Amino acid sequence: MKKIKLFLVIGLVLSVFVLIIGCSPTTATETTQAAETTATETTQAAETTATETTQATETETTDEWVSTGPNGEPAVSFKDANLVLTDEEKETIKKENYGATFMWFSGHVFFDAIESGAKSVFEDLNIDVVGSVDTGVDVAKVKDNIETLLALNPKILMALALDPVSASEAFRSAVDAGLQLSFLSNVPNGYKLGEDYAGVVGDDNVGMGLACAEMMSEALGGKGKIGFLYGDMGMWVTEQRDGSFKKAIQEKYPEIEIVAEAGIADYSKANEIIAGMLVTNPEIEGLYVVTDNAMGGVLAALREANRQDVKVITIDIGLESAIDMAKGQNVYGIVADYPYQIGEAMAMCSVYGILEKETPAFVTVDYFKITKDNLLDGWKKSLMSEPPNELKSLFE
Repeated sequence: MKKIKLFLVIGLVLSVFVLIIGCSPTTATETTQAAETTATETTQAAETTATETTQATETETTDEWVSTGPNGEPAVSFKDANLVLTDEEKETIKKENYGATFMWFSGHVFFDAIESGAKSVFEDLNIDVVGSVDTGVDVAKVKDNIETLLALNPKILMALALDPVSASEAFRSAVDAGLQLSFLSNVPNGYKLGEDYAGVVGDDNVGMGLACAEMMSEALGGKGKIGFLYGDMGMWVTEQRDGSFKKAIQEKYPEIEIVAEAGIADYSKANEIIAGMLVTNPEIEGLYVVTDNAMGGVLAALREANRQDVKVITIDIGLESAIDMAKGQNVYGIVADYPYQIGEAMAMCSVYGILEKETPAFVTVDYFKITKDNLLDGWKKSLMSEPPNELKSLFE
């Protein structure tokens, strides 16, 4: 009987041991797997949330500071536009011996560089430049100048439409005559890509405005009072650029205050406008100037008021501003683009028009900052030409 009891006890112990061996690892494994699954799901959820948050932030930032065309068209960089011709297309153009014309509003070096870029394209395609005119800021001259150019029997017209409203009528005769129009920045109201014009090329205007704000902050050490001379010609390009600068100052540089604002439509009035601004707001330490085309009058007003302390930021590089910068006077920073590339792109858009090829709705070129430290290189980089001797001599 004792032996039977002993066997029963031993059997019971062995049974329990087998149960422990058989069940415990499974339970532990399942527990570990469950824990790992929960941890993995938590990590994945966290990563998904983080990714979604990052993407949302990037989208908001990008959308807020992105440049678009005059009618909201998405911008395509000159590089990404890939405006090229096949050998067969080149021969098709060459054999026609087309003529090309230009129409701008001033004789600024910016437009000289655009023409140089366009000519580099035209020369390769046996296209002759038969005329170039400046209208000044008088939009009433535009129509007359177009008629003058039409008399030269061109196939291409590259132009800046200063006033989109009046330009709609002014350029109609060129459209009706079958010219392939490519525009700088602005497009006449109501004109349709592929029907009335071949393409439009411009800048990353929002980016340029942001860069101006950054340079203003650098010039003033992050704080100060400034004047704001914005374009008042109804040009989308300056409105977008000026708006970007103002928005950046207000949102990104709270210690910089715009204490005076004035619009300019006739650049010959710049001296008068800035002189009045300095009298009314003598506390001004910096000036934003919409374009280098106004800088002659701006710098004259600053000299007359003996205000060498005022730091100026402007857009596009010109000789007078460059000389002032080289001498360490008022001009602290210039945001420049690549007008030579603009000329290349505009020329290609018009050639695409002849070939009935589509172009992007809005082609843009990049920009960069110029200070005294990179002034000579900046001139070459932007304008694709050697700086004038009177500028180079200031660095000898």
